[in-house]
Amino acid sequence: MSATIIDGKAFAGTVREKVAGHVSRLKEEHGITPGLAVVLVGEDPASQVYVRSKGKMTVEVGMKSVEHKLDVETPEAELLALIDKLNNDPEIHGILVQLPLPKHLNEDLVINSIDPAKDVDGFHISNVGLLGTGQKSMVPCTPLGCLMMLRDHHGSLSGMDAVVIGRSNIFGKPMAQLLLGDSCTVTIAHSRTKDLADVVRRADIVVAAVGRPEMVPGDWIKEGATVIDVGINRIERDGKNKLVGDVDFDSCAARAGAITPVPGGVGPMTIACLLANTVTACCRANGLAEPEGLTA
Repeated sequence: MSATIIDGKAFAGTVREKVAGHVSRLKEEHGITPGLAVVLVGEDPASQVYVRSKGKMTVEVGMKSVEHKLDVETPEAELLALIDKLNNDPEIHGILVQLPLPKHLNEDLVINSIDPAKDVDGFHISNVGLLGTGQKSMVPCTPLGCLMMLRDHHGSLSGMDAVVIGRSNIFGKPMAQLLLGDSCTVTIAHSRTKDLADVVRRADIVVAAVGRPEMVPGDWIKEGATVIDVGINRIERDGKNKLVGDVDFDSCAARAGAITPVPGGVGPMTIACLLANTVTACCRANGLAEPEGLTA
């Protein structure tokens, strides 16, 4: 079997087009422009690149983009005061504090100081609880992107057996909740799971998010299963740097029915879903219908 490649880059472009359409309608019909504020503390190179990309794409879809770049030594009280100001700004509908933060700042305190309705990363404890109990919430961007791709490929996910490899608060747990919400039978596997290979072989859907290069070999994959590879690992091979996922792509693609590549799979969906979440937050804040196809 030769797997269908799920092109995350192309799908993310489609999502951004939908976002741009919703933004245009909000402006024309209601005089509202969705606003996204991104806060960056320090000068982490990867974070700087990511924030620039977010700002560029925010503007491209017609939204208001605000960036606050703070010194690495910024006191916690100053950062919390900025977040409070953004919480009370009616022109800002989404707030994202770029992680990781410098060591002297309490990440949990900072994230939980964001208004849950503006928490477009979906990390606030209130949103975690709402998602876990099946209520309306802001959903973390990367799991939301994976769900969108799975729905697009399969249509209904009802009754499918899904295994999420990885139990992080940022991805593994919310991914499992989203799959449960779409009526999958879900197993969360991790480093201490017994007979991990046998657990994975039962799955119609395998979502790998463990941060270990090419950990999942093809012989773990059920014939025809869908493989979503969330891993982004930089390795050296044949004297060159290379990006690989958490699954061994070639051997898994030989057995899977569909698979996401690395790069070009899940990664592009994260910013696309950040934009989608901002539009969703804007609609909710103004008592308008949520954008169809952009939420969980």
